[in-house]
Amino acid sequence: MPKPEITRDILIEDLVKAYPESVKMLMEYGVQCIACGEPVWGTLGEKIEHKGLQEDLILTALHQLTT
Repeated sequence: MPKPEITRDILIEDLVKAYPESVKMLMEYGVQCIACGEPVWGTLGEKIEHKGLQEDLILTALHQLTT
């Protein structure tokens, strides 16, 4: 099964499941993606907006990390 594309609309749960290496990077940016060992609910875009971060910066970093 192919991995899902990383976009602002990817669910955090799907991102963490498909790309576990993304967790450390997201946490470094302050984007909560794990709580009590379980993925957080919502989309990547929602979490980025909540933190007031630049979406293109995060998406670019994730693509570089996971390719």
